[in-house]
Amino acid sequence: MPFFVSAQNADSTWFVNNYTKREVSIPMRDGVKLFVSIYAPKDQTEKHPILMERTPYSCWPYGKTQFQPYWATHLIEYCKKGYIMVTQDVRGRWMSEGVFADVRPFVFNKKGKQDIDEASDTYDTIDWLVKNVENNNGKVGVFGISYPGFYSTMAALSGHPALKAVSPEAPVTDWFVGDDFHHNGAFFQMDAFGFYKQGGFGQPHPRPTTQPAPGYDPPIHDSYKFFLTEGAVSNLTKLVGDSMLFWNQMMAHPNRDDWWMARNARVGVKDVKPAMLVVGGLFDAEDCFGAWNMYKAIDKQSPATNNRLVMGPWYHGQWRSNDGTHLGNVQFGSNTSLWYADHVEIPFFEFYLRGKGSLDSLSKVTMFFSGENKWHQLAQWPPADAQATDIYLQKNGKLSFDAATTDKPLADTYISDPAKPVPYTEAVHFNRTRNYMTDDQRFAARRTDVLAYETDTLTKDLNLAGPVIADLLVSLSNTDADFVVKLIDVFPDNAGYADVDIYSEKDPVLHSPKGGYQMLVRGEIMRGRYRNSYSNPEAFEPGKPTQVKFALPDVAHTFKKGHRIMVQIQSSWFPLVDRNPQQFIDIYHAKDEDFVKETINVYLNQSKLILPIIK
Repeated sequence: MPFFVSAQNADSTWFVNNYTKREVSIPMRDGVKLFVSIYAPKDQTEKHPILMERTPYSCWPYGKTQFQPYWATHLIEYCKKGYIMVTQDVRGRWMSEGVFADVRPFVFNKKGKQDIDEASDTYDTIDWLVKNVENNNGKVGVFGISYPGFYSTMAALSGHPALKAVSPEAPVTDWFVGDDFHHNGAFFQMDAFGFYKQGGFGQPHPRPTTQPAPGYDPPIHDSYKFFLTEGAVSNLTKLVGDSMLFWNQMMAHPNRDDWWMARNARVGVKDVKPAMLVVGGLFDAEDCFGAWNMYKAIDKQSPATNNRLVMGPWYHGQWRSNDGTHLGNVQFGSNTSLWYADHVEIPFFEFYLRGKGSLDSLSKVTMFFSGENKWHQLAQWPPADAQATDIYLQKNGKLSFDAATTDKPLADTYISDPAKPVPYTEAVHFNRTRNYMTDDQRFAARRTDVLAYETDTLTKDLNLAGPVIADLLVSLSNTDADFVVKLIDVFPDNAGYADVDIYSEKDPVLHSPKGGYQMLVRGEIMRGRYRNSYSNPEAFEPGKPTQVKFALPDVAHTFKKGHRIMVQIQSSWFPLVDRNPQQFIDIYHAKDEDFVKETINVYLNQSKLILPIIK
């Protein structure tokens, strides 16, 4: 039996023998009762801290004799130290009463008991726990990944004096600009449809229940074919139906208006009292934007807060797995998830909730640099010595730090055809793959509707730390377009892992050779109409050279000596993102016949990326 399996079996036995479970419905200030599962140590020799997660995804398993498998991850280490572990179904979900609201807006000026939000629900829950759970030490921590990361951010705004430490992990922050369902205004249809329709998340919740909502199984299990067959987003809306409230609300708010701003968790993170540990993954397909930008928002709006950032080379939530050694074909040289648990997260909560240990070795920023495959302790993010450096698109597919001198404007041209959109990954998939964040991009470079630019072989390591800026000069034959910009690390032709087994039956993709591999370091899309404002979209004037400038999420990556840098540009990323009709019309209500081909020019030497290079 493998060691980790036998260890988990031993831990599960230990946990069941040393912990008790209690299920309680806690009244909120407006009378609504929220359901919690409380796992408390039987040990009575000392008082114990409370570590809580608030979730819309269920306190499963229900029943006083059914135990959450804390032993399956590093969370068992908290149990061995005697933490009281609490999970709560948020308002209107599963066994909790009330009405659920997606990313419920924060109420800044509460005037009465009916002015509730996730912060007030957290306050009322903590208040009940410290007064009613036996043998607690009066100190509470909150953590959570993704949607629970949003609830963690709201917890930090609750103001309860017992709340000492909070860790928003891959937190939902801004569903229009960067997380989950939109990137720079472009609709991430695959995630939204999978979440609300296939997963049934948006179904009404008429009463407390332990049963999941019904989902939906598409008739075609090839996602590219399914979404192309369904066509325009308006057809998906018909398939979703009238009962999915938030989907239909999104369709009614195509631009970033006050409705969206009220659901932006970065607004109002002021006077944050608890210590903060913001955690995220460099290659997080759901919430890559959230961690970077929540950390920056807290630093800016609440400068007195003890605020830390940790970013590892992870997919969504991989830091809570037992294997942080690789993502897809890219290996990281060590088990980064276990290192994070042992050196960052557990010491953080131990220090603030139990007064144990020291954080002297934990800097403000703990950053893993992919490529180099090393952790770095930094005083700030981005690093003070990061220098914004231009790298230019040039003729014949060249990419250079030196601008070419020419009196004649040059452009590369491609035709964007919505009937044949560029796929986001080479393989055929049913659900959106998390591995696309590091996938080989050679399949895209071979298409005529993808522009590719490449440097000469690097003669020394090149370190990037911070946001990458795409600054393009383009012209269109129509009035709107999307622009996908990808930063790629091209491996040497003779690259590979010494211990690969390309015939491995267990994981043949992981063990594929790496020669010439075009690793996606960062990719991002900009819906062209939002180039100047997310609130006031603008049409393009056909044939007129126009600047499209936008930020890609931050990177922490080392391009090694002997590698090359590549930039790819395209105008679709399907079916990850919905197709742009390439006309200035309401995309959410466009019809299939509204989608047209478009000729796109990208002007060389005047188009560039701005890279955050450190020495």
